[in-house]
Amino acid sequence: MPLSLAGAVGALADTAGLQPNDARIAQRIEDLQDLLSEDLESVERATAAVAEQGAAPATDAARHLISGGGKRIRPLALLLSAACFGSVPSVARDLAVVAELVHSATLLHDDVIDEGQERRGTPTARRVWGNAVSVLAGDLVLVHALQRTVDHAPETLPDLLRTLRCLVDGEVVQLRGRSRLDLSEATYERILRDKTASLFRWATRTGARVAGATPNQQEQLAEFGERLGIAFQLVDDVLDYSGERSGKSLLVDLSEGKMTLPLVLAVRHRPELEEQVRRIHAGDAGPVADVSRTVVESGACEEVRRRARQFTERAVAALADVGPGPARSLLEEVAYQLSERAA
Repeated sequence: MPLSLAGAVGALADTAGLQPNDARIAQRIEDLQDLLSEDLESVERATAAVAEQGAAPATDAARHLISGGGKRIRPLALLLSAACFGSVPSVARDLAVVAELVHSATLLHDDVIDEGQERRGTPTARRVWGNAVSVLAGDLVLVHALQRTVDHAPETLPDLLRTLRCLVDGEVVQLRGRSRLDLSEATYERILRDKTASLFRWATRTGARVAGATPNQQEQLAEFGERLGIAFQLVDDVLDYSGERSGKSLLVDLSEGKMTLPLVLAVRHRPELEEQVRRIHAGDAGPVADVSRTVVESGACEEVRRRARQFTERAVAALADVGPGPARSLLEEVAYQLSERAA
């Protein structure tokens, strides 16, 4: 089902804990309607159409993921970055589709690597069609992304390929954690920048580029995107320790060698935690509740929230030399809502 402008803003509002009738939401919907017109709907339709192009059951698995929705933050960031420099060119729509397709491909692959059971409240494609089909579906979606880039903006392809290399490298570094527990903040930061921030950086820089921004302005938007992506993931890390899912998430993540910053900081502040963390990493669920509670009590989650706010402020600061206007204001609003979200 196509994502409307109201739906896009509503998804952001939901993560920020705002109510549907909040005046800010109504204003943001109106602002986006004035600014982007049918851009987001066009991107959604084109993204959905990709899932129909290819051989079944790979297309079935791709459709299953793409139709499951999502916040579409990356295409939204690309379109708004383009709008900072005038009317959004049609090529920006094509590249916004590319941003979402690349993200979708990584999700299809990640669910196989992580043996994921659910995504967005529904069974993962790998559970429905199997791992092989999910991998091939991810490959299919990625090929569509590359082909669309070659067809509509070949000059952006080298930067996209560098971004894909970052995504793969980040996944490989994270995967190494399955055999060897690594509690260093440096390793965590590399995974964060490669797996999450790199695609945000590509989206915002590319939007600026195709809209005619200067090289310096493109770099400013790239910095905005990277910092936005970092803040986004930091908040995700904190949310892993809230609600009933925290214990299950900790066991699954640690068993797969995934470190989150609250845990890394908690172990630094309370070294006695490391032994329990190693037991969980080895598959022992016994210490999960104690470790989760200790992480929260250590103040690590508050520290990570503080860092997320700092990166958000730095993201907004990167826009200082971008001319004022509704697109810049909306980018800032997106950044603040994502960093303060509660779900």
